[in-house]
Amino acid sequence: MSKILLEVSQLQKYYAERCILSVEHLRIYAGDRIGVVGVNGSGKTTLLNLLSGQIQPDSGQIRRYGSIAFLEQFGQPAGQTDGLAQSLMGVSEKQADGPLSGGERMRFRIAEAFGQQASLLFADEPTSNLDDAGIEQFCEQMETVESFLLISHDRAVLRRLCTKILEVDGGRIQCYPGGYDFYLAEKRRQEQEKRTAYEKYCLEKEHLLQALADRTERAQSVRKAPSRMGNSEARLHKRAAGERQEKLQNATKSIESRLARLEVQEKPKENIRISFDFSLTDPPENKIVLRCQNLSFSYPGACPSHTAPLFEGASFVLERGSKTILYGKNGAGKTTLMNLIADGHPAIQAVPKVKFGYFRQGFEQIDFSKTVLENAMAGSVQTEGTMRNMLARLLIRRDDVYKQASVLSGGERIKLAFAMLFGSAANVLLLDEPTNYLDTESIAVLQEMVQNYEGTVLFVSHDRDFADSVATHTLVLEDRRILSFSGTPSAFLESRKPKEEKPMEEAVLSLRLTETISLLSRPNLSAEEKERLEAEYAVLLQQKQKLRQNPAKKNKRPLPSH
Repeated sequence: MSKILLEVSQLQKYYAERCILSVEHLRIYAGDRIGVVGVNGSGKTTLLNLLSGQIQPDSGQIRRYGSIAFLEQFGQPAGQTDGLAQSLMGVSEKQADGPLSGGERMRFRIAEAFGQQASLLFADEPTSNLDDAGIEQFCEQMETVESFLLISHDRAVLRRLCTKILEVDGGRIQCYPGGYDFYLAEKRRQEQEKRTAYEKYCLEKEHLLQALADRTERAQSVRKAPSRMGNSEARLHKRAAGERQEKLQNATKSIESRLARLEVQEKPKENIRISFDFSLTDPPENKIVLRCQNLSFSYPGACPSHTAPLFEGASFVLERGSKTILYGKNGAGKTTLMNLIADGHPAIQAVPKVKFGYFRQGFEQIDFSKTVLENAMAGSVQTEGTMRNMLARLLIRRDDVYKQASVLSGGERIKLAFAMLFGSAANVLLLDEPTNYLDTESIAVLQEMVQNYEGTVLFVSHDRDFADSVATHTLVLEDRRILSFSGTPSAFLESRKPKEEKPMEEAVLSLRLTETISLLSRPNLSAEEKERLEAEYAVLLQQKQKLRQNPAKKNKRPLPSH
């Protein structure tokens, strides 16, 4: 039996009068690699805050049997990262002395969490501000962590790292003893069971109600004795009629009793179909809706972090109806290019009927003094019914549309911004990291909306599942140029792989790196041994990086041995 690292019993947490979380029992064992999922506002972060001791429960007990490292979503680097942990995440002390981007701050915080070598790691949305290279580095290191709880909306990360899923829903938790795909399959099975039970309940109820109406009608049709009937015949008729009435009444009571005992089944939620009239946006009919030719751009010298040109002679086109992802590492200029398009840079020409809709995460478009529905209708060319359906599909339902926008959570504000964008007169959408801070269910809805959108979409996303499901084209920002590729980012990366098999040496290096990390995590390690292992790790890492830069060229240098 694995060692228990954390145990919870009868835990409850309230905010005002509302019970946010109620957990009867939860055990986390050594070796548990748990993904925590649930819709925005369900209490995922609150759960980690409770389990880590950041906040206290109103009732119940939490027993911790080991050390905990907590990688918080909005924390700041504490400046206590050792050299090995920094090298794991591709950062250095020199960077820490200057201004940090969101991605760099996250890398330092990840490095700090790994450096603690705790028994149990908590991580709250650690990949939100990371580019593809950063996500890969994070995943590689998480694969060496024995036990963790990970909140993530990145489905590819959940699939890769987690062997169990913990869902937070309606203030309660449910554990699924399998990975993310097992969780999805189990959820579908449960939903089908609910639909089947509801359909059976409806059929049985309809049958009983029909039988009850039939018995009632027959009881009313039992005729009194005719006036010309003799006394003896009338008595016989009355007795027979009474017997029939009694039998019908007994049958009626039996049916009523069965109806009362019939277990009521709640109607399953049905996905609302979104159907809006795209012709109301007066879309362009040109095959090419936007053309960029010989774009050169650099920030003014007043911005020392961007003195080098971002683009030199870059060119590309956007086809009508295409879904195109901007792909490149942090700092390559993806958001800058979006801004240049929206601001009408001279090198970028859109056809006359193009109307841009730009999703930014600053929520400048939302009027917080108005309700959700008032905001949704403010710039809409669609009907109110269409906008209500769109909001409902994004999980803003019923009376929630009358909430003031100011009281919405961050995730709800993002959903409102999407509804406003899709319902507007825009026919070319620019989406900058649209899936950040959305729950997995909402990401799936947004994915469906973008796939079915009749207009043109240019987007930035580091959510690989979302990108590969949506993108029809990829624009690669690389070496100040823009390379056009017809296909998904994964297809682009696959096209760049060398035709020959990966050299066996890289697999050996990966094994040695994992072994070195394991040795470094041993307790009571002497300073000399730690220094030797860190130096060995640096050599191994350098060799692996060189192999990746030149995959077709085998490295002939001998590997260090323990």
